[in-house]
Amino acid sequence: MVRTRFAPSPTGFLHIGGARTALFSWAFARHHKGQFILRIEDTDLARSTPEAVQAILDGMQWLGLDHDEGPFYQTQRMDRYKVVIQEMLAAGSAYPCYATPEELEAMRAEQMARNEKPRYDGRWRPEPGKELPVVPVGAKPVIRFRNPTDGVVAWDDLVKGRIEISNRELDDLIIARADGTPTYNFCVVVDDWDMGITQVIRGDDHVNNTPRQINILQALGAPVPQYAHLSMILGDDGQKLSKRHGAVSVMQYDEEGYLPEAVNNYLARLGWSHGDDEVFSREQFVEWFDLNHITPSAAQFNTQKLNWLNAHYIKQADVDRLAADVRRRLALRNAHDTAVPSIESVVALYRDRAQTLVELTDAVEQLQGHPQPTDELKTQHLTPVTLPILAAFRTALVNIDWDVASISAALKATLAEHGAKMPALAMPVRLALAGQTQTPSVDALIALFPREEVFKRIDHLLG
Repeated sequence: MVRTRFAPSPTGFLHIGGARTALFSWAFARHHKGQFILRIEDTDLARSTPEAVQAILDGMQWLGLDHDEGPFYQTQRMDRYKVVIQEMLAAGSAYPCYATPEELEAMRAEQMARNEKPRYDGRWRPEPGKELPVVPVGAKPVIRFRNPTDGVVAWDDLVKGRIEISNRELDDLIIARADGTPTYNFCVVVDDWDMGITQVIRGDDHVNNTPRQINILQALGAPVPQYAHLSMILGDDGQKLSKRHGAVSVMQYDEEGYLPEAVNNYLARLGWSHGDDEVFSREQFVEWFDLNHITPSAAQFNTQKLNWLNAHYIKQADVDRLAADVRRRLALRNAHDTAVPSIESVVALYRDRAQTLVELTDAVEQLQGHPQPTDELKTQHLTPVTLPILAAFRTALVNIDWDVASISAALKATLAEHGAKMPALAMPVRLALAGQTQTPSVDALIALFPREEVFKRIDHLLG
């Protein structure tokens, strides 16, 4: 059975790069009717925080990336790691090293002076016939993995193809610190082994860790999973993704008014493709997803495309769902729902022109508030020519049916009577009802409001 995992370190928020890794791992498991495991790699006690853990869980839930097992926490598995370390010491695949930090620094300095790659020289590595240094009194050793000294470690990366690393390039990795706490690379190996992970899908910043992890797995007699390393994501400007263009908490996309299905759809297309398909459901993505169509080159974040996708999903979304979200956002702003016009009616009218839920919320707040057009707009559109037309239109609204067709007819009749074109009336009406000149069609805008509210707002503008 296929078993994948997403294993973030809670030293920060779940950002776009991590979310894409999670999505691809989740989709691969779902495509193969396998299992998706969530693991929190929180061994960095100095930098891991409960807030970051919660942000990861919130982000996964918001994206709808449900896990079958977990979340597992490495800090809760320390006893297991220590057992495996003792087994490795007994088997001779690990050994204690008493080299001091000062010795290691001097070692590196000497190697660099000889133009050599800095690496541990194996001075405490047991070898047949080798006499080890005297153990310093009271010293607490680190535990090092006895890495093979010859041959290559190789794997067929599911994204990057065949990768081979000479074991001579690798030194004896520390797998437990002097205080007994295990290190990242060791914990990952034991976790992947115990959890039966069959495919490891992760960012290519982990490529250098992979040969070390494979060697440890082989020393343990554990099965080696398949590896797929995803290339990095660049920002709109082609530079490494940073906070200014996407490397923020996934939940910020919720705050900025994106729908989770839009973000999922967008993430799916960051480095993966299915022909020319741009818009597809999660179900379709799972059906199509494979690792053969992931590009090994860097993907580039495109905010415009994300906005286009989000606008598409807003247009398709249920009005009641959008209205509920707008109500939540108004509450966060301490803006009360006045019911005039109703949120549902504004959403239905404005959703075809909104790129985000924030824009929809802005529209509702604007229309439910007290319009305050700028002096510049009033000077431009409230003139001796337009004011009489606006007053005549108000009169025309008194006895008509209150629907878009009747309102539209009254607009046209008033303009014809005064020999004027649409902007001469539409702009003042928009200022009266919305405080701005950019709105959907003016007859539909008027129909959002009760008749008396329209009169009230026009009268206020007329003074």
